Amino acid sequence: MPVRLSTNVNAIAELRNRRNLPWPSVVGLSRLALSAGAAGITVHPRPDERHIRLADVPQIAEMIRAEFPDREFNIEGNPDARFTELIERICPNQVTLVPDDIRQATSDHGWDIAHHRQFLTDIIARFKDGGARVSIFVDPEPGVAPLAREVGADRIEIYTGPYGAALTLDVQRRELDNVVATGRAAGAEGLGLNAGHDLTLDNLPPLVEALPNLLEVSIGHCLTADALIYGIEGAVTRYLEACGHQSM
Repeated sequence: MPVRLSTNVNAIAELRNRRNLPWPSVVGLSRLALSAGAAGITVHPRPDERHIRLADVPQIAEMIRAEFPDREFNIEGNPDARFTELIERICPNQVTLVPDDIRQATSDHGWDIAHHRQFLTDIIARFKDGGARVSIFVDPEPGVAPLAREVGADRIEIYTGPYGAALTLDVQRRELDNVVATGRAAGAEGLGLNAGHDLTLDNLPPLVEALPNLLEVSIGHCLTADALIYGIEGAVTRYLEACGHQSM
């Protein structure tokens, strides 16, 4: 099965927020991405609202449910009180738990599951009771897979930043090996597998080929950059092809 592509629209929102104006439209460009074949939309509403704003979230959810009922909405973030209220109000298809804070420019590490075991167990159960599939953002370390299963996660999302940022072939191969080993460990534990961060048209195909159990990738920054060249629909089409979808 081809890997599902969830288009992360944070970078689009960040561009919009440079001016106190309603464009580029996050909802409008999310609609174009879905029209081009994306399987879903991902947002990461941070407390400072430097990209996705809280007001964007229900608008995107409403658009997906009304116009693309077969697609998914994935909300990611650190499950503080405000995030938890948002999840329980919006009821997305998937929640991705990410252990970042206000000082981070972007997500740059996965959970220390052992240290946060009880907290994660409780919040995962709460979100699953609300009907969401829950994924945990983890570093590319095979040992995290059994811990993710123990706290009740449905999936893990492997942080692929070190792989995406590799500047030499040797480093890229080493980092890919780490991601693949973690993905295989997830499969052995019966967990679904997602991946995301710094994935491009060049480094995505080797990852897809190496991990037959990879279900979904979330791509935002690089896809948005490529959209400056190809347009949002053209960029989504190219990333779908990199995920193993047949050319349309």
